[in-house]
Amino acid sequence: MNLADIKKMSTVERLKTMEALWDSLLYENEEMESPEWHEKIVEKRQAKINSGKAKFISLSELKAIRNQ
Repeated sequence: MNLADIKKMSTVERLKTMEALWDSLLYENEEMESPEWHEKIVEKRQAKINSGKAKFISLSELKAIRNQ
């Protein structure tokens, strides 16, 4: 299956496929470690929050920004 095949699917079909993929990953016993770069991003964001410099916006504000 490639991107073109996926785009031919209805929204409902794509959502059902995503749910099936997530379910298949949920029950795997294999532990995956987060990559080192991910930990660094989380640490930077946590430091920004702790310093009081983080700015939070609502989902509706984010959508408005993304749609400009």
